[in-house]
Amino acid sequence: MAMLGVLIGMSVAITGCAKSKEKVVTNPTTLRVATFNVSMEARNYESESENFKDSILVRELQSTSNTQIHHIAEIIQRVRPDIVLLNEFDNTAQAGEAEDSLALLQKHYLAVAHQDAEPITYPYHYRGQVNTGVLLPQDIDGDGKITTPADTYGFGFYPGHYGMVLLSRYPIDEDSVRSFRQFLWTDMPDAARPKNPDGTPYYTDAVWRLLRLSSKSHWDVPVQIGGQTLHILASHPTPPVFDGPEDRNGARNHDELRLWIDYLSGAGEYLYDDQGGRGALDMSRDFVLLGDLNASAVEGDGRRDAIARLLALARVQDPMPTSTGAREARPDNKFSANHTAGWGMRADYVLPSSSLKVGGSGVFWPAKDEPLQYLVEDRKSSSDHRLVWVDISFD
Repeated sequence: MAMLGVLIGMSVAITGCAKSKEKVVTNPTTLRVATFNVSMEARNYESESENFKDSILVRELQSTSNTQIHHIAEIIQRVRPDIVLLNEFDNTAQAGEAEDSLALLQKHYLAVAHQDAEPITYPYHYRGQVNTGVLLPQDIDGDGKITTPADTYGFGFYPGHYGMVLLSRYPIDEDSVRSFRQFLWTDMPDAARPKNPDGTPYYTDAVWRLLRLSSKSHWDVPVQIGGQTLHILASHPTPPVFDGPEDRNGARNHDELRLWIDYLSGAGEYLYDDQGGRGALDMSRDFVLLGDLNASAVEGDGRRDAIARLLALARVQDPMPTSTGAREARPDNKFSANHTAGWGMRADYVLPSSSLKVGGSGVFWPAKDEPLQYLVEDRKSSSDHRLVWVDISFD
């Protein structure tokens, strides 16, 4: 089984940058898969302003000197995942920016050596559009105007805000990708439609007919690992907070997780994707489900039954990664070993299918007396979330 530091991937040669010493492994025996909410969105860099239409992330990436982004890159370089999902990475291409945030990240940060951590490159990626910041043609909050962020399919100040991107060292079968960004919430059987305390619907019928389920998107991305296909199931459900007694975000988080439950359990015949396909994932397929799911089965303010049901699926295995830093941060919390967020909860998951063999797993969260602790000292150091990784083995 691969342990932290085993290198699997491709060599890189970029003018002006150190070269990676990694070798191409066509048929790897072990694969490291990770998820990381990197907090690389506009409000993290300019929280006092509400003018987020200009690409603040592009500005920071162009500077080549942003400490937080350098730390994000160093964490990725040290863990060296073969496949990694980045949540809260602004999709500036969707926002209409001329310069590409992903290309800048690769060139100025991932391809630059940090301390004794070698550069890393990801020749393949998938970055579909997300619902955040995309205006609904309805006035959701009833103020007589249709404006961001209140009247959007997913909370955001511009299209692509709080986006996500999947990076891979192995080829992605782009023609077979399925995204469920436009799936309507009302089309989920027995959907958890939010209600006011008096029992009336929170959303008007006109809004409910148009509202999409995914706050960002749900992706099924097939990655070719040698002669095998691994389905990466990626999403970033809305936080189940920042609402009122109607619990609209709690209901949405629940049903965003339920989409995956139905997709994996054979109950997803009703699902339709943005490419025109219907139905759920074939029961014979290998997969890894990952992302910042904003849910815990044992603590937090969300509806716990959906994440509990997902983790209990016979088709899913939960390696339950741990870290010394998380234990240290909340010594009186019996669940703290599995925490993945600095504010004290397990929110981020890497869940392989039960058909796969799992080796090591972990959460990158060094303790205070460890030399890399500076990378996670606080949110300004890198992110309020930690990178979570799992190793899977192929026969």
